[in-house]
Amino acid sequence: MRVTAEAKTATRQRILEAATSLFARDGWQDATTRAIALEAGIATGTLFNYFPTKEAVAAALIAEALERAAEAFRAGRREEDSLEADLFLLIWSGLRSLRDYRNFLGPAAETIFSPLARQTADSPGDAIRASHLELVRTILVSHRYPSALSTVTVQLYWTLYVGVLAFWAADDSPEQEDSLALLDQSLKMFVGSSGLGRRTLR
Repeated sequence: MRVTAEAKTATRQRILEAATSLFARDGWQDATTRAIALEAGIATGTLFNYFPTKEAVAAALIAEALERAAEAFRAGRREEDSLEADLFLLIWSGLRSLRDYRNFLGPAAETIFSPLARQTADSPGDAIRASHLELVRTILVSHRYPSALSTVTVQLYWTLYVGVLAFWAADDSPEQEDSLALLDQSLKMFVGSSGLGRRTLR
């Protein structure tokens, strides 16, 4: 029997909801693909038709949250804002959108965004990385910086971003104030050390 597109979408959503519930209840390490499939009411083999690993499930949750954050960023962005302000708003909007995933985000990010992992076209975090960096490039172009960023600049930014993400996931300060301070100082360092600040005059 042929499965309709609507049924596929519904099954995918059920998997994501089951994974969110399991990650919150059992933690990252104990939430296996078998357990996710059981929670979603499907066979493990069916789950693999949608997601090959639990990292891929987590990456889908993160990607959807960050897409919502990107929309919020575009809506809240002001033409007169500085490069630092734009990058701060982009990253902080993303962290706010990931708030419900903080309990598993740290250990999941270690695998999904590990700088030691070999990035491939099908690695769970690569699409997230590419999408986020494309938005950063758009921001830089709007501040009159060339669209072709050096490899060093891109790697410096991504390392900063993942570091802030990991710190925020474990930050127990009130309203994650320590993360706000870290993000603020990190962006000042990034913009200053990469020379980007000198190109933002309008």
